[in-house]
Amino acid sequence: MAFLIQETQSLDQQINQSFHEATSWFTDAILYQIPITNTISIPWVLIILVLGALYFSIYFKGINIRSFLTSVNIIRGKYDHIDIPNQEDIKETIRVEGNGEVSHFQALTAALSATVGLGNIAGVAIALSIGGAGATFWMIVIGLLGMASKFVECTLGVKYREIAKDGTVFGGPMYYLKKGFSQLGFSKLGKLLSILFAIMCVGGSFGGGNMFQVNQAFKLFEYVTGAEESFIYGKGWVFGCIMAIFAGIVIIGGIKKIAKVTDKVVPVMVVVYVFAVIVVLLTNFSEIPNAILQIINGAFHPEGIAGGFIGVMIQGFRRGAFSNEAGIGSSSIAHAAVKTNYAASEGLVALLEPFIDTVIVCTMTALALIITGQITAGNEVSFEQGAILTSKALESSISWFPYVLTIAVILFAFSSMISWSYYGYQAWTFLFGRNKTIGNIYKIIFCIFTVVGAAATLNAVTDFSDAMVFSMMVPNMIGLVVLAPQVLKELKKYKLKIKENKH
Repeated sequence: MAFLIQETQSLDQQINQSFHEATSWFTDAILYQIPITNTISIPWVLIILVLGALYFSIYFKGINIRSFLTSVNIIRGKYDHIDIPNQEDIKETIRVEGNGEVSHFQALTAALSATVGLGNIAGVAIALSIGGAGATFWMIVIGLLGMASKFVECTLGVKYREIAKDGTVFGGPMYYLKKGFSQLGFSKLGKLLSILFAIMCVGGSFGGGNMFQVNQAFKLFEYVTGAEESFIYGKGWVFGCIMAIFAGIVIIGGIKKIAKVTDKVVPVMVVVYVFAVIVVLLTNFSEIPNAILQIINGAFHPEGIAGGFIGVMIQGFRRGAFSNEAGIGSSSIAHAAVKTNYAASEGLVALLEPFIDTVIVCTMTALALIITGQITAGNEVSFEQGAILTSKALESSISWFPYVLTIAVILFAFSSMISWSYYGYQAWTFLFGRNKTIGNIYKIIFCIFTVVGAAATLNAVTDFSDAMVFSMMVPNMIGLVVLAPQVLKELKKYKLKIKENKH
C-alpha cells in the first residue's frame, strides 16, 4: 500500500513538472507586467480589458445601467412574442423554429456556469489578501463596466452565427471576426484574427475552463476529507479521472444536453452558496456597516497595502476581469445558440452576467471574508488557500457548511468544465472542420487535461489558465471595437421593435 501511494504521488509530481516546463514561456509572455512604480506593475492585457469596457460603456451611452430593466424583462419572457412572426409568413415561421437551440434563460445559465464558481470563491479571497478590503470596490467597478463589453460580444455572436441544416448552431468570435471583417473589406485580417482566437480558445478550454476548475475542486475536497490525512491526498489523478468520466458523458450531447444540466445545476448552486453567505451576513449583521466602510476606505485610502491605491485597484480589476470574462469573447459562443431573431436581445440578456457574477456573488463573498476576519490585508495567500479561507468564513456560522461548499465547488467546477468544453469544441471544429470524428478527438483530449489539471500544482495551473484565457482577449477586443457600429444598428432595431409592440 505504501509503495502504491508513493507511486501515485510520484506520478502527480511528474505530470506537474512536465506541464510547467511546457507552458512557462507562453505564460511569461501573456502575463507580462508593465512596471508602474518600483513595486507596482500591471498585466498589459488587463489595461486593454478595462479601457475596452470603459469605451463600450461610453459608446453605448451607459447601456449597462439604462437597459438593465429591459434585460430582466427579456429573461422573464415579456418580449418573447416579438420573435413570433406574422402567421401569413409560413417560411419565416419555419426559420424561427430552427433559429437556435436553447432559450434565453438556458443560454444565460450555460454562460454563467462557465463564470460563476471558483473565481467567486477562491479568487475573491486572493484579491483581498493582496489588496485588502478595498479590492472589492474595484471588482464591483469592473463588473459594472464589463456589462457593456459582454453586451457587445454576445450581440455579435448571434448576428454572425451559422446554423447547420440539422439546427446545430455555430457561433462566437471565430465567426464574427471572420464574417464581420469580410463585410468591411478586411477578409484576410478577419480570417487571421479568427484563427488566433480559435487556437487560444481551445487552449483556454483546457486551462481556465478545465484544469483550474478540477484542481480547485480537488484541493477543497482533499482539505475537507482530512488534508494530508485524506484517503485521496496526493492522488489528484484519481479525482481527475472520475471528473473526466462524468464530463465526457455530458459533453457528448452538445449544447442542448449541456444547457439541460446547467439550467438546473447553476441556479441551485448559486442559491445554496448565496444562502450560506446571507446566513453569515445576518449572523454578523452589526458588522456589515463596518465592512462596507473598510471597502470604501480601502479603495481610496489603502495606506500602502499592496502598493497603495494603484495596487489595490489592480488586484480588484484583475480578479473581477478573470471572474466575469467580459471582453474575452467566450460567453458569446454559448449565447449564439439562443432562439431569437434579434441579436441585440441576447446581448442584453448577456449584460446580466457580470452583474450576477461579479457585482452580486463576488461582493457577498468579500463581505463574508471581511466580517469573519479571515483575510489579513497584505498577507498574500496561495491559490490553494483561497477556497479554504472562504470555507472557513462560512463555517463560522454554519459548522457543517464546508461539506456543502465542497459539493457546490465540485458542481460549480463540473458545470464550468462542460460549458468550456463546448466553447473549445466550437473553436476546434472551426479550425479542423465539423466532422464527428474530429469533434470526438477534442472531447478525448479535453478529458485527458481534466486528469492533468487535478494532478498539477495550482500555481502552475493558474498561470497557464490566466494566460490562455487572457490571450483570447487580443483578437476579440480588436473585433469588438471595429464591429461596435454593427452592434449599435442591432440595438436600435430591437429597441424599435419593442416600441412598436407597445402600441
